[in-house]
Amino acid sequence: MMQPLVSLVAGVVFGLGLAIAEMTNPLKVLDFLDLAGAWDPSLAFVMGGAVLVTLLAFRFILRRAVPFYGERFHLPTLTQVDRKLLVGAALFGIGWGLVGYCPGPALATVLSGNTESWLFVPAMLVGGALQRWQRRRTQP
Repeated sequence: MMQPLVSLVAGVVFGLGLAIAEMTNPLKVLDFLDLAGAWDPSLAFVMGGAVLVTLLAFRFILRRAVPFYGERFHLPTLTQVDRKLLVGAALFGIGWGLVGYCPGPALATVLSGNTESWLFVPAMLVGGALQRWQRRRTQP
């Protein structure tokens, strides 16, 4: 019963952080990616802050035998950079550079009235569903 409430609070805090940092504004993101133009480095500070908090928090969290709300930790098992990782990263980067959205900020803006996110989020969900379908089709 408590886990959904904790998840909701974490999601709201994450969304508020994105909104306060203006990462829900695709123009802000595109300005970060425009190295030859009006480059805005603020996204690098937001990402750096997130990485710092993660590095510090994971040192304490991973000392636990199990997570607070779960039976086990779900950590990546792959340790090598492979073709699928590179292709996925390239597709993510291309999509991010074209529209200025990544999944978190896109979901955070759905209720804001931004009609661009109303197009992006369904396309993102279809892409995820196609990827799962393709993986099931190719794996035994």
